Amino acid sequence: MKNTQPDRLIHQPIRTRIMAALASLARGSLLEFRDLKTLTEATDGNLGAHLTALETAGYVRISKDFHGKRPRTRVGMTEEGHAAFDAYRSYLRTLLDA
Repeated sequence: MKNTQPDRLIHQPIRTRIMAALASLARGSLLEFRDLKTLTEATDGNLGAHLTALETAGYVRISKDFHGKRPRTRVGMTEEGHAAFDAYRSYLRTLLDA
C-alpha cells in the first residue's frame, strides 16, 4: 500500500466533510461559513474549532469581511490542502481496493 496511514488531521469525520465540501469547489473559490455549517451538520463552535485546526495546518484559508453591514466568514482550500486531501483520498481508495 502506498499511503499506509491516513492524514490524522483530515481523518476526523467533520474535518473530512469540511475538506470534501471545499474540494468540490472550483480552485480559489470560497464557501460561506453558514453553508459549510449546513453541509457538515456542525455547530458554530465545533466548526470553528475544526477550521482553526485546518487553518493552522495550512489546509484552509479563512476570509472575514463584510457583506453590506453584515460580517461574513468564508473558507477556501489552499493548494497545500488540495494536495493533502488528494493524498487522503488516494489512501482511502487504496484501503478500499485492497
